[in-house]
Amino acid sequence: MEINSGDISFVILCSALVLLMTPGLAFFYGGMVRRKNVLNTLMSSMFICGLASVMWVLVGYSMSFGDDIGGIVGGLNFFGFNGVAGAPSAYAPTIPHMLFAAFQMMFAIITPALITGSLTGRMKFSALFIFIGLWSLLVYYPLAHMVWGGGIIGALGAVDFAGGDVVHISSGVSGLVACIMLGKRRGYGMMSYKPHNIPFVVLGAALLWFGWFGFNAGSALAANELAVHAFMTTNTAAATAMLSWMLIEKVKHGKPTVLGAVTGAVVGLVAITPGAGFVPLWSSIIIGAIVSPICYFFMGAVKSKFGYDDALDAFGCHGIGGVWGGIATGLFGQTAINSVAKWDGLFFGDVHLLIAQVEAIVITVLFAGIMTFIILKVMKLFMSIRVESSEEADGLDVAEHGETAYPAFNGLD
Repeated sequence: MEINSGDISFVILCSALVLLMTPGLAFFYGGMVRRKNVLNTLMSSMFICGLASVMWVLVGYSMSFGDDIGGIVGGLNFFGFNGVAGAPSAYAPTIPHMLFAAFQMMFAIITPALITGSLTGRMKFSALFIFIGLWSLLVYYPLAHMVWGGGIIGALGAVDFAGGDVVHISSGVSGLVACIMLGKRRGYGMMSYKPHNIPFVVLGAALLWFGWFGFNAGSALAANELAVHAFMTTNTAAATAMLSWMLIEKVKHGKPTVLGAVTGAVVGLVAITPGAGFVPLWSSIIIGAIVSPICYFFMGAVKSKFGYDDALDAFGCHGIGGVWGGIATGLFGQTAINSVAKWDGLFFGDVHLLIAQVEAIVITVLFAGIMTFIILKVMKLFMSIRVESSEEADGLDVAEHGETAYPAFNGLD
């Protein structure tokens, strides 16, 4: 194992790109809410940059990548980054161990932030703070270990290049469970919840797309051919999904919307994440083209049918997009592209990878959903997690933070 300065430069840059995704997500979500809740929504993502970073150094990295305990979680042998230094590790043999840990930290920051899109406009900030801390401890770190750290999901032969299970399915399913347990927003279903600032949403989506190159290409953990391959599959899936979403809106409503176009790009990025370093480039066009109608259906018809208030569609985008991406990896994965995959996908004549992918998805859905339910059930025993109706009416910017994003605005929202 020998340190490579080019790989160090590449992974440092990719780590910074992934961190940028969390402020990008804050703008993406912030633009979609009403103006009286924009600061609270921005803060709901931004504070995690602080909380998750400190938790990762203390216990998160160790619980994710420490010595295996029962295939479920890592031990505390790396507590406080003990033993995480300049020498390379088995996970990434050409970069310092600490850089690998730093890169993974950025994933631990953005993943819980994704959940907050399901909960906007009605959760107490103090409750959200505690929930994110507990969710990181009880859901994210164990799942990261199960998939990437030598745990049971990886042992099945399932592959997840950059976080289909660990990041997207876990956060999407948790968002669905949490929004159902939290209850609907005031007047949900009777009044229109329009985005207050679509340029914010576009800015956020652009930052996410930009940062996603670090997310996926960086997951090669070296400046090599696999990183280039993941870069191209990532962009191609996003581009195709954007076009696919625009086509759906043109057919259904006669006009493609800006909000729809950037949403399409994001679901394309979600869908390619698990397979970016496993599937051939041409298949990323199929993956991107199919994810948009699937997510469109769940964000519209399914959400309306069941009446859950997934405010900003964290489940419809990340949960469903991640599930399709995991299945697609089982269809199109190739060992020739990345030998981490033990088998070729179904499209190339082998069913084993697809079976392993489906098993991994089922485990992730059940684990994230059940643990989120338990966390919130226990929290409700000790505290109120939802703001008062009057505070919800005033907006969480004032009620929870004592600030307003637009002081000159004093009309109805």
